[in-house]
Amino acid sequence: MYGVEAISINNGWAISVVGVSIVFTGLMLLSLSISRLHKILNIWDNRNDLKIFRKKTQEEPQNNLLPFTEKNKISAYHFRLLIKTMDDPFSLQRLLYLAKISGLDRPHSNLCRLIKAGIIKSDHKGKYFFNREAFNKLAS
Repeated sequence: MYGVEAISINNGWAISVVGVSIVFTGLMLLSLSISRLHKILNIWDNRNDLKIFRKKTQEEPQNNLLPFTEKNKISAYHFRLLIKTMDDPFSLQRLLYLAKISGLDRPHSNLCRLIKAGIIKSDHKGKYFFNREAFNKLAS
């Protein structure tokens, strides 16, 4: 069996239609991309003007911390007393544990506030230390 008869029996017409449509779609996409190439190159040449390609500048962190109230100052004083009993640098988990068993009011939020205020600072090795200057400035 040869010719048109063989093509009809083996579903060749459907395969050829699919092939033609794939080629036509590919050529259409190629022509569209070539016609828009000048716009893509213009964007690439002026990429410094676009906001998405700019490097982010480091801004100074804003101090969003509310002023210390008397309760916050008392809490900072209690944490300072607890830190004095520990080695320097100390573990936050241990400090939080001591604050809980000592019965301090809201130890998690007060500890977070002290860290944000810079009274308790990280040594970037998993331990923390007490910043006396910041304590004297904020809590006094």
